[in-house]
Amino acid sequence: MTDQSDHPAHGVASSRLSPSVEPFAGFRSFRTHHCVTGSMRHMYQLMGRDMSEELLLGLGAGVGFIYWQRTGQLPFLGGRANTGRPKEEGLEPLAGRRTGVVVTRHATSSARTAQSALVADLSVGTPAMLQVDMGLLPYFDFPVEYHFGGHVVAVVGYDEPGRTVLVCDRDTTLHPVSLESLAAARGSRFQPFPPKHASWTFDFTHQRAPRPDEVWEAISEGAKAMLEPPISNLGIRGIRKTAAMLPRWPSLLGVELLPDACFNSYLMIDAIGGTGGGLFRTMYAQFLDEAAAITGDPALPALAAEFRVAGDRWQEVADLFRTAHRSTDPAGPLSEIPRLLRSIADLEEAAWADLRALGRA
Repeated sequence: MTDQSDHPAHGVASSRLSPSVEPFAGFRSFRTHHCVTGSMRHMYQLMGRDMSEELLLGLGAGVGFIYWQRTGQLPFLGGRANTGRPKEEGLEPLAGRRTGVVVTRHATSSARTAQSALVADLSVGTPAMLQVDMGLLPYFDFPVEYHFGGHVVAVVGYDEPGRTVLVCDRDTTLHPVSLESLAAARGSRFQPFPPKHASWTFDFTHQRAPRPDEVWEAISEGAKAMLEPPISNLGIRGIRKTAAMLPRWPSLLGVELLPDACFNSYLMIDAIGGTGGGLFRTMYAQFLDEAAAITGDPALPALAAEFRVAGDRWQEVADLFRTAHRSTDPAGPLSEIPRLLRSIADLEEAAWADLRALGRA
């Protein structure tokens, strides 16, 4: 989730690995915003159709809001949607379908099965997209034990004699990783989100540009999810619930957990956490600009500007969470956030409603 070039935990890959591993022919490395859409972009580029992360994110109805807190765990707030929960298609296959690409997710409890399938693809020059626990990747050097199994990377090179793969993450550096280390990261059982050796395969046989009607479908799906969430933890209702819950954090979490909750929330909003800044709203604004070019609708750029404003306000929230994390009295900066969240909820409710109305026109 983090940008290795900026994160203080960034480390380097082991020098004992094979120095001869090279990326597949035609590969170009991009600095990316989000681990999922960034890895997808690298897969698309290698297979001959470069497509922006922002377009993939929007086509996959990937922007939303969630606030969640389980007993004994830190609160979680996030800006992703369509993550493949029950009754969801998932961003990856949905964005694929709208670009003529068949994207299929695979998961297995067998490390041997997962590695055999990976090696079979890499041996014939087919890149791979994998879910991993970033805390077990050797090129990260976290100052404390840390695990996040929802991280996604692309594998874009393979040295069979050296049993080494070349991993492309969110930075532009390519990271040699041994098959053994990669297997450990894929098979991690640490919470949250154990990877379960998950991977995605891509069939680019019928790849194409998205159609205007597909862009409108994606916009309408995102608007519906934000405006009509099934539970109060999601969408606009979730933003307002977060505003109501924040004043309770000091008493619920205590002095030991409160700083960690503030830092995690900062990461989930800020660009360093893989959102492109402003809880994915800045990326969504760029998607709307691209959508305007595809659909020819002149109203979309103005709504893109509204989402940039929303992204700026979310960034203010991120900065307050960061200040709270560093403060000897986190409750002070925290007390300023609910007002901002309520203003964001009002702004986004109006913007999403306008988008839905355009989609129905």
